[in-house]
Amino acid sequence: MMDIILALITALLIITGAVFTFAAAVGLNRLPDLYARMHAASKAGTVGSALMLIAVGIHAADLAILARSFAGFLFFVLTAPVSAHLLAKAAHESGYPLSDISVQDEMRRRQEQV
Repeated sequence: MMDIILALITALLIITGAVFTFAAAVGLNRLPDLYARMHAASKAGTVGSALMLIAVGIHAADLAILARSFAGFLFFVLTAPVSAHLLAKAAHESGYPLSDISVQDEMRRRQEQV
């Protein structure tokens, strides 16, 4: 009975992670500019890969592998959004333009105030 529950949890985590990863891939292909694409990759990609990493740790049924998968999960969650923010800030400061459908540029307004 416990094997079935663990298999269902693993399957649910893998399917959910795959849906988030697919959403990130679609976002990378369809969104208009670097900033929107980076948002899709950092948010949905992080959640998707982290969920699949936890699923692998649960499926292995070994405490050492599960601990490593949680360490990888924490690494993904802590580093991907920060690195995406820094890359977007560097792109904005180097003059990479927003798309035409962007409504507002908060960073430009902040730079003009300083």
